[in-house]
Amino acid sequence: MARYAEFLSMELIRACIGSKDERAWTEFIRRFQVVIAAAVLRTARQWGEPSRSLLDDLVQDTYLKLCESDSRLLRSFRPKHEDSIYGFLRVVTANVVHDHFKSALAAKRGAGRTEALEASQIEPRAAGPDGFDLLSHRLQLAQVDKILTQVTAGDDQERKRVIFWLRHQQGLTASEIAAIPSIGLTTEGVESVLLRLSTMIRGHLISSSLHREVKVLNRQNRSKRLGS
Repeated sequence: MARYAEFLSMELIRACIGSKDERAWTEFIRRFQVVIAAAVLRTARQWGEPSRSLLDDLVQDTYLKLCESDSRLLRSFRPKHEDSIYGFLRVVTANVVHDHFKSALAAKRGAGRTEALEASQIEPRAAGPDGFDLLSHRLQLAQVDKILTQVTAGDDQERKRVIFWLRHQQGLTASEIAAIPSIGLTTEGVESVLLRLSTMIRGHLISSSLHREVKVLNRQNRSKRLGS
């Protein structure tokens, strides 16, 4: 029996393409739901302040788009690296949202002339001035995520990791993260989680750095003793 939670992203996508395996699609939704929901929220807010029910509908529309024509979009996806799927899903989601609002605007005007907005031109906002943009450059994302996994061990680990990366990789604000239904926290709750995670990660980095320095000093002392 396949354990889809252990699949790499592209392995999971190949399992979903043209398949009606509910377990594979359940894992797809679990893994990418927050990415799609965040892209829906960010793109929809370019057109106004959407209702929660509309956001939920747009998320469902995105899944339908991914599944239509025997998963044509997923079949055409050619990743440059393992994490390319996240950017791909953000672009597909943005296109779905823009198409919805352009169609609604066209129907309202009765003409259908709206200015095209290209999802590929949408750039994520820069992360806040809290040092993690620099940290991401200094460390591979996998290393950062490894530290994050260590400091968030517990029942709520997955939500904390999602909140962290929505802020520091996708650039969402605390209020935007809180607006995602699956997060289930207020803006203040998200800010509290981010503050605690920042403190724990910095503490882990400082502790690791001191540990390495102590090991180096111990080696140097042993070398001096052997040389004397």
